[in-house]
Amino acid sequence: MDLAYIPSPSTGVIHLGPIPLRGYAFCIIIGVFVAVWLGNRRWIARGGKPGTVADIAVWAVPFGLVGGRLYHVITDYQLYFGEGRNWVDAFKIWEGGLGIWGAIALGAVGAWIGCRLRGIPLPAWADALAPGIALAQACGRWGNWFNQELYGRATDLPWALKISEGPNRVAGTYHPTFLYESLWCVGVALLVIWADRRFKLGHGRAFALYVAAYCVGRGWIEYMRVDEAHHILGVRLNVWTSIVVFLLAVTYLVLSAKLRPGREAIVEPDREPSGGSEPAAEAGSEPATAKAGAGAVPKAGSEPAVKADAPKTGADADPKAGATAEDKTTGGDEAAGAKAPEAKKL
Repeated sequence: MDLAYIPSPSTGVIHLGPIPLRGYAFCIIIGVFVAVWLGNRRWIARGGKPGTVADIAVWAVPFGLVGGRLYHVITDYQLYFGEGRNWVDAFKIWEGGLGIWGAIALGAVGAWIGCRLRGIPLPAWADALAPGIALAQACGRWGNWFNQELYGRATDLPWALKISEGPNRVAGTYHPTFLYESLWCVGVALLVIWADRRFKLGHGRAFALYVAAYCVGRGWIEYMRVDEAHHILGVRLNVWTSIVVFLLAVTYLVLSAKLRPGREAIVEPDREPSGGSEPAAEAGSEPATAKAGAGAVPKAGSEPAVKADAPKTGADADPKAGATAEDKTTGGDEAAGAKAPEAKKL
């Protein structure tokens, strides 16, 4: 008898009149909002404009959803195009089935289009959004809990997930791999935030760190799953994908740090970098020559305005015999006459 376990919902949909409210869809929507909210805060902190992340997400999210569904349908085509299957089910995204690899790949294409339209470097935008994407995945994995899918091997641990009898599943208690991955993604988000603050990651390195860290967790979690999947050399396809993507992300981290160290100073073309100095003169300000009479120090090489009104003396005519300021105050003529004999003695 199991004394403790995580219960599964009896249903993944609640009907509000004729409108079905699906838990899987809610988890994805919540994840998108979390990613955009955190990404916007990080983008502003890096000198970007409020709302830019959301504007580009309008392109990235639809592309990501299509890419995630395509990856799932292609890699698990037997679920939709096998004998006795209905190919129309491939469009029923609310029943579950989004591949993160396809979502990130095609979502990046949509983000690239949005960044091109705004004149923004894609790597900088991806760095700002990286931890938010990890948190979005953490939220989205709870959609699998609503659908009672993607669980691991049978176990009697206190945190085992209880699965009820249903299509393509056998009742019992299993490893809650959805929970493992959700917690792992929260840890990845915290890791990226810490590393970005500590090392000032830029040029796509924060995003690469997110990808590498996620792949580490996805590899061992995927190995625990028992749902139907394709295998290569006895290993699940997504395990191989995790290994390949991890190596690519680490390679990018190393090469990018050598080729483009530091972080982007300006992330939006019409936005000044944070801490920038104010311009020396604003439009409509009074010219410097008009302020000279108000005590402003004249520039080197320019003749003071008061000199034009003063009568020229012999000292003024000879550049080698200039009088001091004190001499001009007490009487420049007397000072010039007193110094003449000394000049003759020399």
